[in-house]
Amino acid sequence: MTGISANERIAIEQAAASPMLARVRQWAAVNSGTGNIAGLATVAEMLADAFAGLPGDVRLVDAAPAERVTAAGVVEPIAHGRHLHLAVRPAAPLRLLLTGHMDTVFPVDHPFQTLVDHPDGTINGPGVADMKGGLAVMLAALEGVEATGSAIGYDVLINSDEETGSFSSAALIAALARGKKAALTYEPALPDGTLAGARGGTGNFSIVVRGRAAHAGRNPEDGRNAIVAAADIALRLAAARSPSLAVNPARVDGGGPNNVVPDLAVLRVNFRPAAQAEIDRARAAIDAAVAEVAAAHDVHVEIHGGFNRPPKPIDPGAERLFGLVRDAGSDLGLTIAWRATGGVCDGNNIAACGVPVVDTMGARGGAIHSGEEFLIVDSLPERAALSAVTMLRIAEGRL
Repeated sequence: MTGISANERIAIEQAAASPMLARVRQWAAVNSGTGNIAGLATVAEMLADAFAGLPGDVRLVDAAPAERVTAAGVVEPIAHGRHLHLAVRPAAPLRLLLTGHMDTVFPVDHPFQTLVDHPDGTINGPGVADMKGGLAVMLAALEGVEATGSAIGYDVLINSDEETGSFSSAALIAALARGKKAALTYEPALPDGTLAGARGGTGNFSIVVRGRAAHAGRNPEDGRNAIVAAADIALRLAAARSPSLAVNPARVDGGGPNNVVPDLAVLRVNFRPAAQAEIDRARAAIDAAVAEVAAAHDVHVEIHGGFNRPPKPIDPGAERLFGLVRDAGSDLGLTIAWRATGGVCDGNNIAACGVPVVDTMGARGGAIHSGEEFLIVDSLPERAALSAVTMLRIAEGRL
């Protein structure tokens, strides 16, 4: 390691001594799918105990209200687990935000529930990379920073609903991002260590179409077919796609017996805009499609949802932060590169608050969101060192 200061060596050694692998095993052994409230509660308590070793106050925050549209077109509340918040030195003149999530995409009844060690130095298991490995890296890095006596302040937020859009934690993320010099989020890096750079945004909509039932043979002309109207909306929205706006009509719920004109359909559509201008264009396309179809098919249409993740470009502040991470990596003997990705995360929301963020500071791993998910064990101390050095250099005013 070249260019590493004595203080940074202290942080690196302390981080490496942290029981990261044991923590990953403990946390990943508990199912914490976003909808598994009991499992999330167990993991939240485990995390609270682990992060309580840092100075500051750990609290578990009740989830803000969130809702969804059922297949029957009914709006209902969604239960979410509590979010963990740790505030350290809140009066410090320079403060950071570190974020992660405790939820996974694997529900309590999913067959992927166990950890398997492989001879190649990887562990296969639910959430080992995304992102219980990242949480272990975050904690170890902070333990390293604290070992140096650094006066930097920071907030840690570990939410329980990132995998489904952070609807119950978005306001908390925005509140904690205010006034921060920079943010680090612990989504996994790619297996070769590449980080995510620019990200597109995302929006999810449930469009409820209410028509009129009628006998499909005796008096079909008296009916108003909600399925046909929903399909018309889907085709109109699909026509709005462009190289910088992906549109995916993903599902239609509704219908019934073949001899009944369906009076209800719920269309689910996902949008992936690369820029704010595409969000504006998508909203206009939705409004136009709904108005035209409602008139043409004589149906009533309700729109639910929105764009919950704004696009995240690499602006000058983010470029400086990426440069600092790259240089820290170089001094540690690591090659740090980044590239644009179509995925989204809480880094999108943080960047929208005007805070520079690198959102793939977690462990190296891959095949996330699948039964092949894996963590590269040797990356735990490597990435903890990268985070610790990055934070110490931000504290020195090198950003």
